[in-house]
Amino acid sequence: MTIMVSFRVEDDQVQRVDEWARRLHVDRTTLLREALTAYLARLAGEHDAAAYERQPLTDEELALAAAEDWGPAEDWSDLATWLDERDAKG
Repeated sequence: MTIMVSFRVEDDQVQRVDEWARRLHVDRTTLLREALTAYLARLAGEHDAAAYERQPLTDEELALAAAEDWGPAEDWSDLATWLDERDAKG
């Protein structure tokens, strides 16, 4: 569901919005909607950073960070050979 939001801005801001909309080949509404989305994402990121500063991750939460170094859980290097042999039988 979408809700229409209306607000007033200065003439020079409208001119700048219209210019950017022309440059980006989008309409004013799309430009403002995307700008609002980006700004809200930035605010959320700043909030997350402040929350982390107040309460950093614990050692237990950081324990899984090493998992990215484990690599694949299984050796799939022979899969292509197996598939070729299977297909040759069919």
